[in-house]
Amino acid sequence: MSSADLLEGVRREWELRADGPATVRGAATVQPVRTAAGTPASLKVGPVAVDTAHEHLALRRWDGTGAVRLLRADPHRGALLLERLHPEDLGDLWDVEACEVVAALYARLHVPATPQLRLLSSYAGEVAERLAALPRSAPLPRRLVEQAAGLARDLAGDPATDGTLVHGDLHYATVLAGDREPWVAVDPRPLSGDPHVEPAPMLLHRFEELSLPGGVGVRDGVRQRFHALVDGAGLEEGRARAWVVVRTLAQAAAALEDHATVTRCVTVAKAVQD
Repeated sequence: MSSADLLEGVRREWELRADGPATVRGAATVQPVRTAAGTPASLKVGPVAVDTAHEHLALRRWDGTGAVRLLRADPHRGALLLERLHPEDLGDLWDVEACEVVAALYARLHVPATPQLRLLSSYAGEVAERLAALPRSAPLPRRLVEQAAGLARDLAGDPATDGTLVHGDLHYATVLAGDREPWVAVDPRPLSGDPHVEPAPMLLHRFEELSLPGGVGVRDGVRQRFHALVDGAGLEEGRARAWVVVRTLAQAAAALEDHATVTRCVTVAKAVQD
């Protein structure tokens, strides 16, 4: 079924009327709607995937605290009715200022996880195996690959790796402006995990800005962001650094033919350790 057909079907069943054009947001389609009572909302539909299947559970758990409020859900069809937000995200803020906003959200989002969520320790174990299986000819620094694989193995066996609800993909474009709160998180890829896993996406997005003339440079820019997140959220620096290395090398290993992605991931992994 196409996104347009699914939108129309859910609108009809939930007695919603379109209140503007639909837009594509990642793999999902989002349309402003009005409920039968005239309340403005947004209808989001998209494919049900491993990393997004429990989005509705995370949103229910947060219940609007630091995140978009969920009004109704049909998880089997990937349909969510959400409070209406503004299109503005953190992309126009100075990157360190945006990091401070996100660090403040961490404290509100990191609550005890619900039991249905996928475990971060399982992800770490999968990353360790994937990295260990890379051939020596892979276009990645072997030292970093071995370091990330070892860190992932250690984290997979650490009881502190599971138990906290984490967003999983919190960055400049997954924080939107709202009326109820100035900024709220959207589009979670939730896990039962460790708060220290969160910073990597903020370091990998808006990466090109770090090399613009007049800037502080890529290395120092990455480090400024990292410390703004860690200090602002009260995270343990060493553990947050370990997760950045694991997540960036995992992403690089999944995109070996994409030179730009590999370069960005390796640069970030090195920068947080220099």
